[in-house]
Amino acid sequence: MKQLMLTSSLFVLICSSISAVSGGNVFCYFASWTTYRPGNGKFDVSNIDPSLCTHISFAFVGVGENATVRIIDPWESNEDYGPKGFEHLVGLKQQNPNLKVLLSMGGWNEGSSKFSQVARNPELRKRLALNVLAFLKQWKFDGFDLDWEYPGFRDGSNPAIDRDDYTALMSDLRDVLAPEGYILSGAVSGAINRIEISYDIPALNKLMDYINIMVYDFHGSFDPYVGHVSPLYASSLDSSHGDNVTYNVASGIQYWLDNGADPSKINLGIVTYGRSFTLADESKTELYAPIQGGGKEGPYTRQEGILGYNEICELHSDWTYVWDDEQKVPHRISGNQWVGYEDVRSITYKTDYAISKNLGGMMVWAFDNDDFRGICGDKYPLMNVLQKIR
Repeated sequence: MKQLMLTSSLFVLICSSISAVSGGNVFCYFASWTTYRPGNGKFDVSNIDPSLCTHISFAFVGVGENATVRIIDPWESNEDYGPKGFEHLVGLKQQNPNLKVLLSMGGWNEGSSKFSQVARNPELRKRLALNVLAFLKQWKFDGFDLDWEYPGFRDGSNPAIDRDDYTALMSDLRDVLAPEGYILSGAVSGAINRIEISYDIPALNKLMDYINIMVYDFHGSFDPYVGHVSPLYASSLDSSHGDNVTYNVASGIQYWLDNGADPSKINLGIVTYGRSFTLADESKTELYAPIQGGGKEGPYTRQEGILGYNEICELHSDWTYVWDDEQKVPHRISGNQWVGYEDVRSITYKTDYAISKNLGGMMVWAFDNDDFRGICGDKYPLMNVLQKIR
């Protein structure tokens, strides 16, 4: 009887692994706070087309210092008088029975400090894994996505040990979640200088069902010059700017592959927003042109240096369009405003690249910055490009 139980458990684990790494993934993130946006930018679960994705992850919950699952905004997540984000997101499976809905913990605003503290303590790691399991069961999620940005970097991190502690945390999560049939994924950096410090790639490859590689945010108003948010390939100008020659999708993905990542587990990440700049001299618009700072904020994203595709197509289609054939990405210019972003053409190149590398699929951050209302034409023009990988 004991042998039969062990055999059955092994069968469940094998089946779970096979289903988790099958190809044709479109892994989508739902940024829950977008329900607070004004006008045409307001986005909630009711705006999601669940046929566009194989997986949708709720972003985000946080981690408590005592290894609890911290609900960041109860009103939009789980309270009766709010939008009931957890319940309604999981409810999308009624429209698409093949859809898997995950819970994502972390994100940029959650920082690194608390993750570093929990991950270095074996007792807290195990407690977090058990708390995650209970949370997934309570809200009927299909899996868990860890978005620690980033081990060994930012506030309160510990570069000497975070890499190994991150692996240990993933291992504890795997030990608890896999026997119950839950998916385990992670959102990880696509910048080589971060990857080297943050991740033990061969070890993580054994633990994670999906490796969602954030091959974007390579450039932005945090730089003193103009650069694209997610170039597919390097520019000939990059070689004179140090690490920038590797700040592109192809370099980041290839590094993960060369260092032991199974291509069938990799989802290549794209963004539906652009990074914008205010030029120091509007006559100088080439890559690496000096800037004053971030571009003017849009009415929906309301953040300097960021414009959603929906804002660009709806409000700035009259800006001069420039295609960079080296990097296979577009940008637009108007006066001293410059924005590098994704369009149908650039995402087609990235999707074709993923297919050429036999990757598991694509990842997209996020629904809300695509033209989800179809104001500029068909609904979800960017995310519809990803369907060719399925």
